[in-house]
Amino acid sequence: MNITQCLFFPEQYEKPVLVKFDEPYSSSDGGSVLLKGADQKLDLTGKLSATLVDRREAGKVRHTFTELIQQRVYGLASGYADANDAARIGNDPVFKMLLDRSPVSGDSLSSQSTLSRFENSVGARGLYRMGEKLAETVLERHRRRLKKKAKRVTIDLDPTDDPTHGTQQQTFFNAYYDSYCYLPVIGFVSFNDEPDQYLVAAVLRPGNAAAKDGAIAILRRLIRLIRGKFPEAVIDVRLDGGFACPELFDFLDDERRLEYVCGLPKNSVLAGEAEALMKTARVLSKKKEETAHVYGECRYEAGTWDAERRVIIKAEVTRNPGREPKDNPRFVVTNKKQKPKRVYERAYCKRGEIENRLKELHHGMEIDRTSCPKFFANQFRVLLTAAAYVLLQEIRLQAKHTSLARAQVSTLREKLLKVSARIEESVRRIVIHLPATFAYVSEWTSIAKRIGATIG
Repeated sequence: MNITQCLFFPEQYEKPVLVKFDEPYSSSDGGSVLLKGADQKLDLTGKLSATLVDRREAGKVRHTFTELIQQRVYGLASGYADANDAARIGNDPVFKMLLDRSPVSGDSLSSQSTLSRFENSVGARGLYRMGEKLAETVLERHRRRLKKKAKRVTIDLDPTDDPTHGTQQQTFFNAYYDSYCYLPVIGFVSFNDEPDQYLVAAVLRPGNAAAKDGAIAILRRLIRLIRGKFPEAVIDVRLDGGFACPELFDFLDDERRLEYVCGLPKNSVLAGEAEALMKTARVLSKKKEETAHVYGECRYEAGTWDAERRVIIKAEVTRNPGREPKDNPRFVVTNKKQKPKRVYERAYCKRGEIENRLKELHHGMEIDRTSCPKFFANQFRVLLTAAAYVLLQEIRLQAKHTSLARAQVSTLREKLLKVSARIEESVRRIVIHLPATFAYVSEWTSIAKRIGATIG
């Protein structure tokens, strides 16, 4: 839309209303300056760009790798999920400021074609280094926050579907999700008994990958990095039944100071082990006329295993109005020593919170916007989206003790970043004018001070 275009509302209001798109140095993303503060606190985009080797001819370079990564990461965090959105924000004064350019006279940001070439230029080694640096940066942030005082670090891995709608490399039909897709696996860490889970891994995989594919490699990298930052901590690993395989259990059993719980698919042998407990659960359910569950355990060795392992049994009978009672036995393999109920409810069940993080990534960050033809380019997009999510998690962490302390990332964006702003620039300073009636000025100010702002 041309900025000089006018819209006239002659009858809707008491007086005729004229709308003009003619404010030259203004932005609808004035609150996004928080992203710069969060990024500087982590030094995230700088560290990610340092992992890449720039082989372009120096004399022809207009946009550094750092600037290209910042443009994409800040744009993703602000809700601009596509490289095509470069046309929307290329001359936005706030985004020019975020890339250390003059909001008034600074050059435009890079174009969609430049960003697309950049996305397609990174190979497997560069992507691996970026993924490792992302995890290391997040862990270092929390090492400083906790002052190395983490007694327990928990790793959660979970696959998720990423539907595809074209001829992207490595996309396959997946019968479970009934669609052509990728199957990225996402990793989070949490510390001690804190409820928050922080993203540390986002690995894109072909659509026909099994849940366990690549899990050992991801865990080996995360465990190594965690040991380096928190050498005295016990590491907890929580996985669902799709990851269960003898190679994974052997790997976890060989790790020192590591405990794990992993779902185990039901089979006839395990059903037989659970039958006595199921009988008890049926009696309790019938007596109380409600869902009942009983916990127990057994020693179990699958045919492909080389040793027995402890299996926790949850014998459950579910009741729903108007339906017959239904048996629902569940099984978890673990090396933990606590009582069965504690292992299942306080260790395994808590991994369900990861579903909320995955929803944030899909609906709040659009991590499934993987429309590039090349697989590695789509992996790069996933990592950039993960980096944007890390910045928003940092902002949420700094929102502690405010009304936005537990807000979803989409809410953080709506309440804190999407703010109208008018920018003035003089020789001495830049002034960002935000609305005097800004509803979340208290939260915004509190976060800004925690990431480096001072009261003038």
